[in-house]
Amino acid sequence: VQLVESGGGLVQAGGSLTLSCAASGIIFRIDAMGYYRQAPGKERELVASITRAGTTAFAESVKDRFTITRDNAKNAMNLQMNRLKPEDTAVYYCYAEGREINGPFASWGQGTQVTVSS
Repeated sequence: VQLVESGGGLVQAGGSLTLSCAASGIIFRIDAMGYYRQAPGKERELVASITRAGTTAFAESVKDRFTITRDNAKNAMNLQMNRLKPEDTAVYYCYAEGREINGPFASWGQGTQVTVSS
């Protein structure tokens, strides 16, 4: 299963960006989806996740600023990021796990750069 990301870029502090992630392949079901991020010199961290049923979870640092949604029919996910801060600067990776024609899968997107200027 391939995940293709889009939507990163450069934005000023206080601005907004929307990241999108679409899965392709012969997919029977996607269970968990989410976004991770990795800033230079730091470990990759979970930003937000969403289950097939729509239950969401967020890192404390982004709660009340980020929203995650998914479209199960399209095997797609969006991360709406509002009131961005310079510390949100990182490469963002989407993630999905579920079941495809060859069995269980866990896939990562290629990563998209988000840069927030102060």
